[in-house]
Amino acid sequence: MRNAIIFDLDGTLWDATGSSSAIWTKVIHKYGNLDYHMTPEIAASLMGKTMEEIGEILFPNFSEKERMVVCEDFGKVEVEYLHEHGAILYDGLEETLIELNKNYDLFIVSNCQDGYIPAFLHSHKLEKYFKDIEMEGRTHLSKADNISLIMKRNHIEKAVYVGDTAGDEKSTRQAGIPFIFAKYGFGQSIAPDAIIEDIKELPKCMKNMEEKI
Repeated sequence: MRNAIIFDLDGTLWDATGSSSAIWTKVIHKYGNLDYHMTPEIAASLMGKTMEEIGEILFPNFSEKERMVVCEDFGKVEVEYLHEHGAILYDGLEETLIELNKNYDLFIVSNCQDGYIPAFLHSHKLEKYFKDIEMEGRTHLSKADNISLIMKRNHIEKAVYVGDTAGDEKSTRQAGIPFIFAKYGFGQSIAPDAIIEDIKELPKCMKNMEEKI
């Protein structure tokens, strides 16, 4: 069986902060009791977090129910927009996926809302490169548990996770597989097994990682 590469999405495969910021602003304006100005920088800082975590950060004075009303509204509008329009793919992404598919099975696990990964795949016609996906918004499991779920469901024996935040690294450690840090993304890493500064570096990085998997 081929080794697997499991990807994060935001900050690893694409940058959706521009559209995310605009959609947050649009949704927030629907609620007259909200006084909040969203920026791409703030949107970037939220990438990789669950909707529950985002609600706590943005609306600390709201009840849990009130937060989720706003966050679920945002999530629905965002998925609809991205399904139609997509976002910014990192340069060379599809060419890199084609190269990786020659030797590895590819997967995506993200802390996003249900429908977000399918929107990414549909809008950029990338479905054919990935064997399976999983989202926190669908399973309500942690990223570590979703990584383990993907591995069990697809009978994966050896895998690496590619992500761009310390949270990704922590989840990968909990799942018991190596972590490759996408330094070009939105976050930081503590002690990754490897670092890439461009998605196009991943095929070469994987060759060097073979003994660690």
